[in-house]
Amino acid sequence: MAKAHSTERDALNDFASREIALESKTKRVFVSGTGPAVIVMAEMPGISPEVARFARWVRDAGFTVYMPVLFGDPGAPLTSTLKIIGTIVKGCISREFHAFRANSSGPIAVWLRALARLALSEAGGKGVGAIGMCFTGNFALSMMLEPAMLAPVLSQPSLPIGKAGGMHIAPEELAAVKKRMDEEDLTVLAYRFDGDSLCKAARFEAYQAALGDRFVPTVIDDKDANPGARMKNPHSVVTHHLINETGQPTKKAVDDILAFFDRRLH
Repeated sequence: MAKAHSTERDALNDFASREIALESKTKRVFVSGTGPAVIVMAEMPGISPEVARFARWVRDAGFTVYMPVLFGDPGAPLTSTLKIIGTIVKGCISREFHAFRANSSGPIAVWLRALARLALSEAGGKGVGAIGMCFTGNFALSMMLEPAMLAPVLSQPSLPIGKAGGMHIAPEELAAVKKRMDEEDLTVLAYRFDGDSLCKAARFEAYQAALGDRFVPTVIDDKDANPGARMKNPHSVVTHHLINETGQPTKKAVDDILAFFDRRLH
């Protein structure tokens, strides 16, 4: 079995580093590929080599990847505990994210929706896909208020912190998203490990109650998480706890996500 995480920095040299100004805020975005756009939003503590690996799989499947730097040191491996904790603390107290607040997606959602509009104008195609992971896991759903967004994926959505059944989106926004999904026959994919202490069953149950069959969840058994991951709580479905081998449930999750983007965007 391949090791779960890299100890080497990823230079991200195969991505163009751009400073993109939207909604009066400028953020660095790594862009690579051709074809319809997919926005890849990293988990804490940022764009690790494993997040970048996933982004390359998306790119190589025929998409233009937009990978915004929302926190952390892009390309850094998970080797410094103090650095990881510092990034998490900054994210938790940032006014952009509303990390502890249920029923609110935070100001960052406005910027991400603007990024989706820009990505569609640049990459073309039918629309845009997006995947959020962990801290950013819910963002792809709130981005559905932007008409350009067609293919949202929530991977172990972990906000709001401390509220197991809380939803990181305002009720009126969630209702608008449900209405749009019904009218346009759209769905949202969601993934978590069964015993994940950061993304518990109650959160998926709340989304299922709100969205009905528009919410398509996949729950993976804890025993199918990569045992070599630094984080022992099974959590990161497509990155650190992925077992990149045919027949593994986490590898199937990656394949299913790529197929979802393909169906919706190509």
